[in-house]
Amino acid sequence: MGHVVRMTLAGTLGITFVFLVDAANLFWIAQLDQPRLMAAIGFAFAIQYFSVSAGIGLMIASTALVSRRIGEGDKELARRNATSAAMIAFVFQSIVAAMIFIYRHEIVALSGATGETAALAARYLAMSVPTLGIMAISMIANGTLRAVGDGKRSMLVTLTSGGVAMVIDPIMIVTFGWGLDGAAIGLNISRVVMLFMALRFAIGTHNLLALPSVSGFLETAKPYFQIALPAILAQMATPVGNYMLTAVMAPFGDEAMAGWAVVGRLTVVAFGGIFSLSGAIGGIFGQNYGARSYDRLRCTYRDALIFGFVYTAVTWGVLILCKPLILSGFALAPMGIEVVTAFLYVGAGGFVFAAALFVATTAFNALARPTWATLTSWVRDGVMTLPFALVLSGWFDAPGVIYAQAIVTVLVGGVAAWLGWRYVCSLGREQLPKLDLAPPRPYAHADRFRRR
Repeated sequence: MGHVVRMTLAGTLGITFVFLVDAANLFWIAQLDQPRLMAAIGFAFAIQYFSVSAGIGLMIASTALVSRRIGEGDKELARRNATSAAMIAFVFQSIVAAMIFIYRHEIVALSGATGETAALAARYLAMSVPTLGIMAISMIANGTLRAVGDGKRSMLVTLTSGGVAMVIDPIMIVTFGWGLDGAAIGLNISRVVMLFMALRFAIGTHNLLALPSVSGFLETAKPYFQIALPAILAQMATPVGNYMLTAVMAPFGDEAMAGWAVVGRLTVVAFGGIFSLSGAIGGIFGQNYGARSYDRLRCTYRDALIFGFVYTAVTWGVLILCKPLILSGFALAPMGIEVVTAFLYVGAGGFVFAAALFVATTAFNALARPTWATLTSWVRDGVMTLPFALVLSGWFDAPGVIYAQAIVTVLVGGVAAWLGWRYVCSLGREQLPKLDLAPPRPYAHADRFRRR
């Protein structure tokens, strides 16, 4: 339990701070007292979620691969794998950025945005997606720090970039009066800072990145994509679900979308520990799997479930207590208040089972069952989310979207946790012979061998 908690808390502080900066970004936009701006950033977040999730999938694959090489004792191969993974991620995310930039107006329209709100969301995307390639390299480099168990420096990377954003966001958004443009510029600057810090520690401290080479790419590509493609598919399920929920929420107006944007920020800030848990245990799973320490694998899975349950339960209670501060801080209109209140009382509770789902999918990705992770994620977000959202939003209006998300998470998260535990327990178990063996055939004429 201690190793899981230390690695998770180290990552939690960093990732929560980054998400807190993102929430502060929305807070400063809220001070401009224009719900349309908050609605626009809500639409943009639903679209950017796709690219960020793809980056997380690439990072999960590289962390699993590098940690496995380290567990096997082959650091030189780990270096080559990490470098090639960074190059692959850069090219992949650059292509994604180009596609979003070119088709941003069409993508925004599909999400349900209209008029000036749609134009603002498209402008924000045009200014923020060009640095996705930079973010991809920094995420891979930061993942290598986790792969060797250096949670402290991994945390420092995110703290530094987030600290820069925390300082410059209010200046650009409010003081200069740049609004969404200022928010996009601040995001780009923080990504550059994150790249510098991640490379400094990955190369300067641990020497975990080598010079790129064709041979390194060729030996890395197959095992990397075997993990990365299912991991990306699994990670993409969540933004698909969020995109569909955004489309269901959009007809209720800019006020509801402003509340939905606040829910998105509250989710990642309050439950940053769960996202960090997923990243932390991926490296632990990979090292123990490479070293064939199956008992420690089972202990890690169990401890991660316990930690996730306790963390989410405590966080849920804190969110309920902070309700007055949250509602007043973001200056929400009545419909937005209804959406956020539904999340605080019901939606946040569903994250108890979201934690179990994240633990299970991380185990599947790190332990040679990535297609299982993909299947469970898509059942939740691609199959069950939209029908539940359509039905419950018809019954409860905008808050019904929140209720649907919670119910689906409880159902799928419980099943995924059970499947993950069964699979982890099956690893390393030798097949013992049956107890009731057929008796051996007796010797013919055994009396011949008796001493007379």
